[in-house]
Amino acid sequence: MSKIFHYDLPSDRIAQRPLEKRDEARLMLVDRQRNSIEHFVFKDIVNFFSSGEVIVLNDSRVIPSRLYGKKDTGGHVELLLLRKVDEKNWEVLIRGKIKSGTKLLFGEISAVVLGRNKIGSWLVQFDADDQKISDIGRMPIPPYMKRMSDERDSIDYQTVYARKHGSIAAPTAGLHFTHQIFEQLRQKGVITCFLTLHIGWASFRKIEFDGEKPVVLPEFFEISEETASVINKAIHSGKKICAVGTSTVRAIESSFANGAVVARKGSTDLFIEPGYHFSCINRMITNFHLPGSTHLYMVCAFGGTSLIQRAYLTAIEKEYRFYSYGDAMLII
Repeated sequence: MSKIFHYDLPSDRIAQRPLEKRDEARLMLVDRQRNSIEHFVFKDIVNFFSSGEVIVLNDSRVIPSRLYGKKDTGGHVELLLLRKVDEKNWEVLIRGKIKSGTKLLFGEISAVVLGRNKIGSWLVQFDADDQKISDIGRMPIPPYMKRMSDERDSIDYQTVYARKHGSIAAPTAGLHFTHQIFEQLRQKGVITCFLTLHIGWASFRKIEFDGEKPVVLPEFFEISEETASVINKAIHSGKKICAVGTSTVRAIESSFANGAVVARKGSTDLFIEPGYHFSCINRMITNFHLPGSTHLYMVCAFGGTSLIQRAYLTAIEKEYRFYSYGDAMLII
C-alpha cells in the first residue's frame, strides 16, 4: 500500500457548524499542472467551468441513523444503523457494553441484540417498521464534533439535491452547492448529472489489512443509463468531467470498462491509493479529510501526495475549516 502523509490539526480547525450560507465556505484551488495553490470562495466555483463540461454529484440522502436508548438492565446505549439486512433486522454499531440477547429500549419501540459479526458490527432485530425507527433517529454527525445533533443538522447535513435515502454520512463535498449555483452553471451550459452511492461504514472505518492488502467494506451504488450517457458523451467529445466528492469518484471508477462508464447497480469495495490510474475524471471537488482515511488516500492519488500535503499544510496555516462542515478544495 502506498504511503500518504499524516498531519496534526489544531482542534479549533474542526468545523462544528457550517457557515450560515453554504456557498460562502472557502475554496482552495489546487492546480496540478501549475503545481499551484490559490484561494477563493465556493460560490466562485462557477468561474472554473465552461459550456459542455460535466459535473457529477452523489444524490444519496442521509438517514437519521443514530439512536439513543437504554438496555433493559438500565444502562445507556447508542446505536448507529449501518444497513437493513431484511424486514426486521439491521446491521448496527453499538456504543456501550453489550451482549447477545440484550433487549434495547427506545421509547415506544424496542430491539433485541442477536449477535456480533466478525468485522465488529452487530445484528439487531427491531419490533417496529422503518418509519418508526426513523422517527426516533437523529442525524449521524461525526463524533469529532463532540455534540449531539439537533434540528439544524437535519438541514445542514444534507445536500440541497439529496434524494435517495441510504447514507449514514453526508457526501460532504456537495454540502456547499446551492440552487443558485446550479442555476448559474446551467446558464453557462455546464451539465450536471447524478449518481447514487450510499455512504456506509466503509467511509469512516479504520483501514484494516489482509496481509498487505487493505480491506474495504462494500458500499451500494447505482449509475443510471442517463448519467452514464452524459459522462460518456463528455469523454468522447473531450470535455472535462468533475466528480463532486470521493464517493462519486468511487462509483464512476467502479463502473468504467472498455473506455466508457457502464450503467449499473451493485456494490463496490474499490480502494484508491497513489499510483492508481483514473479512467475519465479530470477534476475533483472535495473537503479536507481525516489523516489516514480512505478519502485522503484517494485525494492523494488524484492530486499527487506532495502537492496535496502542501495544500493541507497551507490550509492549516491559513485557518481553513476542516472535515464535514469545513471548507472545500477544487483539484484541476
